[in-house]
Amino acid sequence: MKKLDELVDQIDRRSPKTVAVAQAADDEVLKAVKLARASNLAEFFLVGDQSEIESKSKAVDLDLSQEGIEVIHASEKDSARVAVKAVHSGEAHVVMKGHIDTKSLLKAVLDKEYGLRKGSVLSHVALFEIPGRDKLIYLTDAAMNIAPSLEEKVQIINNAVEVATRAGWENPKVAPLAAVEVVNPSMTATQDAAMLTQMNRRGQLKNCIVDGPLAFDNAVDPKAAEQKGIVSEVAGQADILVVPSIEVANALYKSFIYFANGKVAGVISGAKAPIVLTSRADDAESKIYSLALALQASQQ
Repeated sequence: MKKLDELVDQIDRRSPKTVAVAQAADDEVLKAVKLARASNLAEFFLVGDQSEIESKSKAVDLDLSQEGIEVIHASEKDSARVAVKAVHSGEAHVVMKGHIDTKSLLKAVLDKEYGLRKGSVLSHVALFEIPGRDKLIYLTDAAMNIAPSLEEKVQIINNAVEVATRAGWENPKVAPLAAVEVVNPSMTATQDAAMLTQMNRRGQLKNCIVDGPLAFDNAVDPKAAEQKGIVSEVAGQADILVVPSIEVANALYKSFIYFANGKVAGVISGAKAPIVLTSRADDAESKIYSLALALQASQQ
């Protein structure tokens, strides 16, 4: 897959899934809803203050009376709970962040009574389209886990592989990143990468090919891998980049966007349903891409 538009085109429009938006009174979110409804990408529960949603919708020329849109009035305090409960009950399939802080939304997602808790680790999975590259590439985790342990990296890989597999990647190639491509006892990232590789070879990490440690250049560039004499199924052709810390991921994520003019889709994986967690600054196009990735990831 070369373009994020291809991800959008793959969505089955015959029986669109429902997205519950927490605090839906947001211009870019409602623009994304408008675009999604125009192409029958999904149906929506717009949760939040009804008068605010109506006012914002009018400003972006979104017709709330059309089929596939239902406004559910809820206070700012309750909007996340109502949206998450809709997914918990099966009325909706995806949770989407609107004009609400991430902490409040995730608190509802992790609620023991009505939440969507599944495993112990939630992680962010980003999918980038970068000009000049002949395929899309995943990056994880740029938003949730600060300094993941080996055990947490296992779950982060499982979460990313699940998203990628459901979006059409068969046996994706996973590169645990480090500063160098050899094991150094003084560098934990290299040791973890080697152990993750061995776990994959022994069948403990399934449905993917893991090989590392790999530095960024020889993970993504075949020539760089060749020059360093690295023989690997992953080197130079990684589908999923797994970072050692949130600082590395944050720098890569923003470099892809600001230096490489990349486009991005992003979801939170590891819960019973995917969560569209975009920045408030993201435009409607980015939100559509993230929505498409989440809808793909929600397939069973």
